[in-house]
Amino acid sequence: MSQRASLEHSQGELEPLHHPSLSELETLREKMVKFSKQFEGQLVPEWKDAFVDYWQLKKDLKKIHLLNSNNNKNSPTRHQSSPSLSNTLFTSIRKFSPFGHPHREHDLIHVHKKLASSASKEDMYETELLEQFADTDAAKEFFACLDLQLNKVNQFFKTKEKEFVERGESLRKQMDILIELKTAFKKQRGQGAFALNSKEDISMSCSFSSDEDSVKGKTEQEQPQDSTDDLEKNEAAYSEGGELGKSMRTKSEDIGKLRSMSSRSFSFQGKNLKINIPLTNPSRTFSAISYVVWEDLVNQSSRKCGADGGKLHINKTKLHHADKMIRGAFVELYKGLGYLKTYRNLNMLAFIKILKKFDKVTGKQVLPIYLKVVESSYFNSSDKVMNLGDEVEELFIKHFAEEDRRKAMKYLKPTHRKESHSITFFIGLFAGCFIALLTGYVVMAHITGLYRRQPKSVYMETAYPVLSMFSLLFLHFFLYGCNIFAWRKARINYSFIFELSQTKELKYRDVFLICTMSLTTVVGVMCVHLLLLTKGYSYAQVQAIPGLLLLTFLLLLVCPFNIIYQSSRFRLLRVIRNIILSPLYKVVMLDFFMADQLCSQVPMLRNLEYVACYYITGSYKTQDYGYCMRAGHYLDLAYAVSFLPYYWRAMQCARRWFDEGQTSHLVNLGKYVSAMLAAGAKVAYEKERSIGWLCLVVIMSTFATVYQLYWDFVKDWGLLQMNSKNPLLRNELMIRRKFIYYISMGLNLFLRLAWLQTVLHSSFGHVDYRVTGLFLAALEVIRRGLWNFFRLENEHLNNAGKFRAVKTVPLPFHEVDEQD
Repeated sequence: MSQRASLEHSQGELEPLHHPSLSELETLREKMVKFSKQFEGQLVPEWKDAFVDYWQLKKDLKKIHLLNSNNNKNSPTRHQSSPSLSNTLFTSIRKFSPFGHPHREHDLIHVHKKLASSASKEDMYETELLEQFADTDAAKEFFACLDLQLNKVNQFFKTKEKEFVERGESLRKQMDILIELKTAFKKQRGQGAFALNSKEDISMSCSFSSDEDSVKGKTEQEQPQDSTDDLEKNEAAYSEGGELGKSMRTKSEDIGKLRSMSSRSFSFQGKNLKINIPLTNPSRTFSAISYVVWEDLVNQSSRKCGADGGKLHINKTKLHHADKMIRGAFVELYKGLGYLKTYRNLNMLAFIKILKKFDKVTGKQVLPIYLKVVESSYFNSSDKVMNLGDEVEELFIKHFAEEDRRKAMKYLKPTHRKESHSITFFIGLFAGCFIALLTGYVVMAHITGLYRRQPKSVYMETAYPVLSMFSLLFLHFFLYGCNIFAWRKARINYSFIFELSQTKELKYRDVFLICTMSLTTVVGVMCVHLLLLTKGYSYAQVQAIPGLLLLTFLLLLVCPFNIIYQSSRFRLLRVIRNIILSPLYKVVMLDFFMADQLCSQVPMLRNLEYVACYYITGSYKTQDYGYCMRAGHYLDLAYAVSFLPYYWRAMQCARRWFDEGQTSHLVNLGKYVSAMLAAGAKVAYEKERSIGWLCLVVIMSTFATVYQLYWDFVKDWGLLQMNSKNPLLRNELMIRRKFIYYISMGLNLFLRLAWLQTVLHSSFGHVDYRVTGLFLAALEVIRRGLWNFFRLENEHLNNAGKFRAVKTVPLPFHEVDEQD
């Protein structure tokens, strides 16, 4: 049933007007609360400020309700029970008059439509009250807010519609160029249908010119969306940073050539085009460097040869990459159009709901009048979004799905994975098993006295590092599950920020299941290992058990079979690869977020290094656990592992500065350099405990801590804004209780000072120092989990401030003018 038909149907069933009773108003309030929750749960988080402010309208309506209640209490009872003769006669005349009902409607309000200004050309609506309400001032305030919301919705819808239509036009041109290139490639092959996955490397030569002006010019910064697994390498085209001084012009041009290496102009079928190949992996980066060197060598000869002197070879690899980029752009455009349809439908429903509530509270009938205006307004009457959505579907089905609509819908409308109650059941089951096994392990460890201070403890030197490593790893993973739960409750779109596929991303229940299942396995194996030791087995007989446990988890991580969250495991491996080779890979949000997690897991990495050395060198057979501590190369490796995560993160900052040209990335790089120096000073102090090294540790750690705290609060969390309406916070807060932010800032400060244990040498009674180290390392992991929530909250607010709900995928082909 259409909106107009449903409206007419509702009008036909209208009951005679009367003042609502107290029970009716209570029922009405419950319905409004229920709808407001549904409305908030379905709206696009990044566009929340552009939706109808239903909550403000509810507040205005509540004022009207309170005034009506007060008026009813103050009025005499007899006036409520028996109306006057004149009012009864007037009502009867209007009731039987053929013109009574229309006259009653149009006497209530009149909505004026006018232009706001000659510059904006936006249709503006303003409501005039033609009949005196019992609470005229409150009614005027309500309709002023309602008009403001209608004008805001129309303006935002028109802006986004224009943006998506322009993007659709650009994509149509891209498709035409791609089809022409495919056709030419097919003709050159001279055989069969065109196949991008062919093993033959046939190139097509097109004339191109080395356009230095285009290299110097600025290009648009775009960030891609990783919509599907096939689109993971589609990254942003790199833009130049700001203009440098004249003395640095030559250097700036060289960097600019590298940044815009993907942009090469060529002529094809009478068109001057540029093909953009983003430098997102090492091979393209090295290719870009080689191209700059080669261009400098042959620049003169290329100019002499003219347009025919150089040939740009467009092979199947480049066409395949262009095909994926355009496909990803279509997917993102379709997603944006879907969001815009949701925006229209939810706002229309909000207007209907609030007007119904107004009629119910006031006893008037303004819904039919105002709803006609809403229905005829631009956001509800424009059909460009529907037409463009249908066109995108047709193009995608034709060119990317081989005329298979079902295959196309897997990309355009991916189905979300249904959450199963069995996951919740197994979480509870494994959690109970883990608690029982952990209790048994602690009891056995206490009876045997393994964790007490001892001069030489084989167990603490060999098996305990494995348990400590897994404990820190899965504690961090558990906190990530808590982060996901908190992000969902706060309506933070973490999937969009991390560019995760919504069909394959891990839900918080999946994370909790992995944690409980893994910890149950680890503690169970360690219980068996300890039980065998108490039964009299020697360390030489059972020492391979912890090593086999670690090997099992590593094999499971790289298992190629589609079991135990294969897509998530492979994505983790790709992110780790990108981090290790961070200067060579384009840095996205997930990469540097994961690198920040590794900065909090230095103790775990050092344990992993020691355990690997212990088992790889065969020390577990001879029980020579001190070999790895005596070997010089191991000590050098331990020093490297201590600052390696900070080095990776610093290289990511350098790469982001190279890509974007923002000096803030260099300032962030300085933070990690200071952390590297502090970590190196701590390792040196552990090797040689002297006063000189202790002073250096205190100085470097203090400087690094102050640097990190400033960056945490101001840059990563966006807090400590002096002009904010929330003292020492920011204007926009996702959590209503402000004290949580102050407590979190205090906890972050306290946990950042955990390095003081290196100076104070604090311990817990007679407990082994390794247990104390594990406790302090766990505090750092907890601090990182707290940091994660507020980091993504700030990122989400940045996206919401720019109304950025979909990624802008870079397009491969750009047509240029001849004079350029």
